[in-house]
Amino acid sequence: MTLPAFRPSALRRFAPLAALALVGTLGACKGGGGELVVDDSVGVTALRSPCPLVEIPDQTGDVTLFSAPDRTDSGAIDVTASITNLRSTCDDSKGQTQLTTTATFDVYARRTDTRGARRVVLPYFSAVMRGGNVVIAKRLGSVTLDFADGQERAQAQGRAGSTVERNEATLPANVRKLLSKKRKAGEADAATDPLALPEVRAALAKASFELVVGFQLTDAQLAYNARR
Repeated sequence: MTLPAFRPSALRRFAPLAALALVGTLGACKGGGGELVVDDSVGVTALRSPCPLVEIPDQTGDVTLFSAPDRTDSGAIDVTASITNLRSTCDDSKGQTQLTTTATFDVYARRTDTRGARRVVLPYFSAVMRGGNVVIAKRLGSVTLDFADGQERAQAQGRAGSTVERNEATLPANVRKLLSKKRKAGEADAATDPLALPEVRAALAKASFELVVGFQLTDAQLAYNARR
């Protein structure tokens, strides 16, 4: 599936261990508490949840509208808006065959000309990514910002969601066994990080999903964000 004005390469990438640790902060999950605890016997513990990471891809969290189509200088800025306060809930309780994630976010906007009441509608996308670079679903939505006469700022809220089959987001039993194996200092495999093994990294990527949200930008708007 093609995503206009959205490039998977724009996503912030995390190392596998960092991704495991970040799941709890980027996507709030309730119920199951994660499917795996990795203990390397030196105090590092990582909790992996099958719930998708939820984030805003680089350069898609801001949009700038200009008063003239052929201008991009500061004097022609009409409206600026940003996506912030991205929050999500996901129920990964045992027994759930599907993982449903609901995300909400705020859009804060500012206009330069405050004369008269004005309504601005901004499109946004939500996409489900697998393995960091495969788009498996995409939806478009919009937020409506209403500026009162004389008002410089406006605010609106958007929503997004995804549904992922739990078995698709679950690591195979052999990989879970390898990751959860106790390792003691002095043993032959004590110095081997299982997260560095190609087969483990591939399994983690295949079972890793992301729900990404951002403004549906034109090529010109994306280029402007990249230049800022």
